[in-house]
Amino acid sequence: MRNLVAWRWIFFIVGMMIMSLGISLMIKGQRLGIAPWDVLHLGLYQNIGLTIGSWSILTGFLIVTVTSFFLKEWPRLGTWLNMLLIGLFIDFFNWLLPDVDSLSVQIVCFILGVFVLSYGVGVYVSPNLGAGPRDSLMLLFVDKFGWSLRLVRTAIEAAVTLIGFLLGGPVGIGTLIVVFFSGQLIQIALPQCKRLLLKITRQTDEKVLLHYKGA
Repeated sequence: MRNLVAWRWIFFIVGMMIMSLGISLMIKGQRLGIAPWDVLHLGLYQNIGLTIGSWSILTGFLIVTVTSFFLKEWPRLGTWLNMLLIGLFIDFFNWLLPDVDSLSVQIVCFILGVFVLSYGVGVYVSPNLGAGPRDSLMLLFVDKFGWSLRLVRTAIEAAVTLIGFLLGGPVGIGTLIVVFFSGQLIQIALPQCKRLLLKITRQTDEKVLLHYKGA
């Protein structure tokens, strides 16, 4: 099973890198708007300072702390790594990628970012090594109140978008595209990524990703 464990962690970390690249691409095309949580992070960055990645880490830490308190369970290692690494990767790619002024180039960056983000989520989620802080928050509301996941996700994203907008974060048609279409892309990407992981590790049963934690 060592081969399976190693590849699951590779998928997990590489997936977060790909996801963060997608976020940074969308930030470079922010004239169209960006994803709800990134509207909040960018608004905090513009008003207080630090970096966008730092605010991703700090909000993630706050969410992890709150959800751990209410769920009365310690988050898995993957959740902590998700909180930390995505913020670091976002700052790295924001530094690496040049700023663009052309609207046409920003549109290309944004659309490419949506696809890259969606497949990044598919890659990092497929090994089942722990939900990210924001996913854990959604699951908390679903568990405690019995609300549907779609309702909870929409309500949380609407709230953080509003706060981010009031802080000056970029909201536009791109924000709506992320809210309504990224989930559809992830739904396509996730099974593909799971099949790739199973093929590489020579597994035939997807249940091995659910029952064998390896962490």
